[in-house]
Amino acid sequence: MREEENKRSSQSSSFKRFMKKRWVFPAIYIASAAIILTAVLWYQTSNNNATDKYDYKSTDIAGKKFNDPAIEVNRTMENFAMPVKDAAQAVVQKKFYDFSGKKADQEAALVVYKNTYVPNTGIDIGMNDGKEFDVVAAMSGKVTKVEEDSLLGNVIEVEHDNGVVTQYESVKDMKVKVGDQIEQGQVIAKAGQSLFNEKAGTHVHFEIRKDGVAVNPQNYFNKPLSALLDDQSATKKSSNVIDNKQKIDDSKSKDQNSTKDKSTNDTNTNDKKTNDTNTNDTKTKSTTPSDSSSTDTNS
Repeated sequence: MREEENKRSSQSSSFKRFMKKRWVFPAIYIASAAIILTAVLWYQTSNNNATDKYDYKSTDIAGKKFNDPAIEVNRTMENFAMPVKDAAQAVVQKKFYDFSGKKADQEAALVVYKNTYVPNTGIDIGMNDGKEFDVVAAMSGKVTKVEEDSLLGNVIEVEHDNGVVTQYESVKDMKVKVGDQIEQGQVIAKAGQSLFNEKAGTHVHFEIRKDGVAVNPQNYFNKPLSALLDDQSATKKSSNVIDNKQKIDDSKSKDQNSTKDKSTNDTNTNDKKTNDTNTNDTKTKSTTPSDSSSTDTNS
């Protein structure tokens, strides 16, 4: 019995001495970590092998279900730019007519056409040297109108988002057609002249419209489209602006109506004169026989 007790005591004392050594516990920790890491890697590998058995097909690939064209993100960040290549040499010859502006500025923004004063619904841009120049797109968009117009000097209209359009008048050598997608800075025409504003010479008439209402382009140069959409006051200030072409058409119709009325009055006057002449002739004829008969009776 004593021998067995001595053996147990000696074994326990040797185990205690072994555990007191400095390297024992670090070695146990490292070994435990290695075992745990090995178990985790084995578990992950087994899961991957299990998923390879199934054939998964992607159903959310872009463009697989929708055919709408993708819109570049940088387009939404574009700022309105001057519709000319060399903005440093550009001159605004006639500004936008602002109903809330000063009286002197309003008078300077009137266009005289056939003795009629018409508010300018855009800005007229020329060059310092008066020569022709390239007209470029102020912002990327889709061309919705390319129209030859002798009065306005040809028209190009480009549509953007949320009811915003840019319009270019008094241009020639047009390089785009309806349906074209154009990029900002792309040459779309050359500056020309118009009968509507002959005094401006070689220029481009540039407009920005929101839902058909003209706004002052100079208020939005170097600003994004969102600035125009957020600016509710711009629409209110420009709500009274009369469209140039509409007023011209009205003046033309008035001239035509006045001409018709005048010709009608002249015709009526001539008819009246003719009727008076016929009446006088009838009276003369009727009085002549009676005079002769009275002469015979007296004789």
